[in-house]
Amino acid sequence: MDVLVEEAVIVGVHEQKDLHFEYAMEELRNLAEAIDVKVIGEVTQNLERRNPSHYLGKGKIDEIRQVYEETGANLLIFNDELSPSQLRNLEKELECKIIDRTMLILDIFARRARNREAQMQVELAQLQYTLPRLVGLRASLSRQGGGTGGGLQNKGAGETKLELDRRKIEDQIAKLRRELEHVKDQRETQRKQRVRSGIPVVSIVGYTNAGKSTLMNRLLQYTDADQSKEVSEKDMLFATLETAVRKIKLPDKKEFILTDTVGFVSKLPHHLVQAFRSTLEEAKNADLLLHVVDVSDEEHGHMMDVTNETLEDIGVESIPTVNVYNKADLAGITYPRTQEQSIWMSAGKNEGIPELLKLIEQNLFRQYITCKLLIPYDRGEIVSHLNATAAIKETDYEEEGTLITVEMPESECERLAKFIVD
Repeated sequence: MDVLVEEAVIVGVHEQKDLHFEYAMEELRNLAEAIDVKVIGEVTQNLERRNPSHYLGKGKIDEIRQVYEETGANLLIFNDELSPSQLRNLEKELECKIIDRTMLILDIFARRARNREAQMQVELAQLQYTLPRLVGLRASLSRQGGGTGGGLQNKGAGETKLELDRRKIEDQIAKLRRELEHVKDQRETQRKQRVRSGIPVVSIVGYTNAGKSTLMNRLLQYTDADQSKEVSEKDMLFATLETAVRKIKLPDKKEFILTDTVGFVSKLPHHLVQAFRSTLEEAKNADLLLHVVDVSDEEHGHMMDVTNETLEDIGVESIPTVNVYNKADLAGITYPRTQEQSIWMSAGKNEGIPELLKLIEQNLFRQYITCKLLIPYDRGEIVSHLNATAAIKETDYEEEGTLITVEMPESECERLAKFIVD
């Protein structure tokens, strides 16, 4: 059996105020290729703003039809989310398969989702997107009806089917919301346990394919030989949808939790952001953000803006941030080097990790101070605890007990205040 190869014409409206239109169209091509759709044509139109009824001007629809037929395409992909009426009108005019940017991104997420939570989140976003667009199926339902009863009877059957579909979708949305609420509660419990443990949290954020998973793996490799902790890294859009949570232990016994989040993209569908909210909120509770940027991409400034806007949407603000300008080797920039809260490095080449860890330490462990403690010999459990959890600078054995110079959180020094000596 021959597999249908999807070949698409991409369509976009360049609004006057849009400074990143060419990049958005290039990204649309990459998104299509991410699900093996071959882009064989492109139609664009400059407009002050999108046409509310058809997305484009009426005259442009004839041009799309012509390009579609000449190229032999079997799919049209629009660069923006189409409203239910725009989708209905375009399908009526063009009589072919149409998807928009949102449907494309949802499809990629559906294919990439590995664990149950991510699958539920994607399904919820897909159903919420589909529900208001069900009306657009009326025409195709009546066309499929066939039989001998004439148009009116088919239309009735189609509408009955539509109501059944609507009810089914609403029931499934309610079910998914309940299940996701349960998962969210579990996540919240885990989060509270992490807060109680007092271990700081570092969250990796950034545009899709900026190198977040690669960076996480390099940090793990540098600090821990356990290969099983590494996360999947692939050179593709949205390779990571599941949140990875790993503990990093530094040579001086300091620890922090490292979390990885789903990558962002311009015009990330609203339903998707909402569905993945609990996953994305890992960043909301972080003590430090690592904003990973593909500095070799000339649009990296725009990518940073998109990431910051998306973080703002989910209420992530006022968290100290280190800008990690990754792929500096591809940009011809001197690396590794740091400047204030920024680092230029290459996770791919594994260069810049010690410098990044130093920046992370400076941000997370400001409250650490060096104390000198004299621990009586009959309190050996305190010495054991400090040896296991803190950075011991010096140990001497005095007549009255063990004299330890140790670096640890200020709160820990206060707890052991009665053992402090000048």
